[in-house]
Amino acid sequence: MKKEKVSSAVIRRLPRYYRHLTDLDQAGVVRISSSALGKSMHLTASQIRQDLSCFGEFGQQGYGYNVETLREEIADILGMNQKHTAVILGVGNLGRALMENFHFERSGFTLTAAFDVAPSLVGHEVSGVQVRSVDELDSYLQSHPTSVGVLTLPRCCAAPMADRLVAGGVKGIWNFTNTEISLEDSNVIVENVHFADSLLALSYMISEAL
Repeated sequence: MKKEKVSSAVIRRLPRYYRHLTDLDQAGVVRISSSALGKSMHLTASQIRQDLSCFGEFGQQGYGYNVETLREEIADILGMNQKHTAVILGVGNLGRALMENFHFERSGFTLTAAFDVAPSLVGHEVSGVQVRSVDELDSYLQSHPTSVGVLTLPRCCAAPMADRLVAGGVKGIWNFTNTEISLEDSNVIVENVHFADSLLALSYMISEAL
């Protein structure tokens, strides 16, 4: 059973475990030791055992981990089997790119609707998902309980749209607006995605390597 107060560092490594185990499973690997798993992921065996111990007992001494079983266990820990739903606010370049190229279902989400203000977009479909007027957002959320709202709209609209999502009962917000969102409702989780952060970290590392 999952322990309370699992560190954010451990939580952020779980998708890496899931992704790596998926690759191993697809390659036909049936079992793997913590040392072999750690070596392939550039982690120590003790780090892997420590991370997994936050959620229960996995693997057997002398055998290691069954790849398929561990992958399924991590998927369950990540909530990938809970049939989450998501809506996108903003069908500009980034929103459309996510709708056309990001496989929400592989992460356990179903993208149910998108919203925009542009009359040229409203009423059309992008990758099989209907684009609705943002005026319909509040009524849609009342009749379609939604797990996550994805913000891919101008940063000036981020805060008011986030407030509408919270009022509509979402559990989390995936924020691509390049601005930090502060919510009064602490029960709603915000994941802020800043593309520049990753690029600047890369900039630092290549500068240090010179």
